[in-house]
Amino acid sequence: MAYDRYVAICRPLHYGTLMSHSACVKMAAAAWASAFLNAVLQTGNTFSIPLCQGNRVDQFFCEIPQILKLSCSDAYLREIGLIVVAACLFFGCFIFIVLSYVQIFTAVLRIPSEQGRHKAFSMCLPHLTVVSLYVSTGFFAYMKPPSMSLPALDLVLAMLYAVVPPTVNPLIYSMRNKELKEALKKLVQLVLFQQQ
Repeated sequence: MAYDRYVAICRPLHYGTLMSHSACVKMAAAAWASAFLNAVLQTGNTFSIPLCQGNRVDQFFCEIPQILKLSCSDAYLREIGLIVVAACLFFGCFIFIVLSYVQIFTAVLRIPSEQGRHKAFSMCLPHLTVVSLYVSTGFFAYMKPPSMSLPALDLVLAMLYAVVPPTVNPLIYSMRNKELKEALKKLVQLVLFQQQ
């Protein structure tokens, strides 16, 4: 999304060539491959940990920190290895997003008209909101000290970064579409008139 916004704002005349079908397929394949690699490493590590404190996790997600609490072996080196791999993937994406948005905001601030700046910012802010919510809650959930591990706090953080961004993301982007707004308005009116 950050690259799409960058191309749309900083290179609008080249959008069709830079965001071609093959470029989108390559970006999606890279994202899926890196996520798959991380998932395989996390799953392999999880299945190789001996559990001696039962098998009850105090959440509805089987999060890695929660599973490590049940381990009877010293999983410190495994945990550090997985954190390093995940951090490399995370910081690679994060740095790319930050650099993209620095260039976007630099270009937007050079737009002479107030209306043009508003339109460009309104295109970028939903993406930044979702990414910020996901990154901040995920970072806090995985990097907080074990002394701050309260079941209720862990559950709230898991909900915030695992459920809220994927749920809000389509809503944020689709509500910018005027045709979808009109269709939703007609659907609500239809439902309200049928109930009366």
